[in-house]
Amino acid sequence: MNECAGESTPLTYACAMNQAVSETVAIVPLGPDGFDEFKRYLDDHLRDNGRDGAPHFQPMARATSVLAPQPAAAWRAGLELPLGSAGWRRTWVATSTQTGALVGHVDLRWQGHEFAAHRCLLGMGVARDHRRVGLGARLVAHAEGWAQQAGGLDWIDLQVLSANMAAVRLYERFGFTRLGETVDLFRIDGLSLSAVAMCKRVNTGRHAVSIPPG
Repeated sequence: MNECAGESTPLTYACAMNQAVSETVAIVPLGPDGFDEFKRYLDDHLRDNGRDGAPHFQPMARATSVLAPQPAAAWRAGLELPLGSAGWRRTWVATSTQTGALVGHVDLRWQGHEFAAHRCLLGMGVARDHRRVGLGARLVAHAEGWAQQAGGLDWIDLQVLSANMAAVRLYERFGFTRLGETVDLFRIDGLSLSAVAMCKRVNTGRHAVSIPPG
């Protein structure tokens, strides 16, 4: 599918961000067979969490910022579960066409409630050497495009730590709406961390209800 198709869409914006990224990075689905390599990439990515002046981007302590065995097993299993079932998950990885290394990822997953099957949660990350070149935009656009065509998904929800302003601005450019901020939600590494909840409608569901403004 042409990711640049359409007018005034996030897909168009992502392609305009940096055409060079499109030429050197491929975004492909992650399957269970590739999960061990993905976990190594993710653990390396998480080592940057709150370190060297960077903000916390995950509610984890610096010393324990790795994907623990239990959530790792649930993530792997979710890749094979049908859309709409409890625990389902779909993940895409950005792979360098030059080195084959994983340089980013985005995932959509079960919202967590049987009566919220029309919604999903988004998570995304980019390897340290590939940030600020438009790859995050491509990843979000890719996931949104999939959600629009998957069938049954009307909303994408996410939570982002307030200190991670680069991520907040990225999601706002993609049309995500701030629902509110939970102040002092986490206390990690001696810091008080707040979190912003955001959402975006990607389809108008058959049973959608009118949501009043404000």
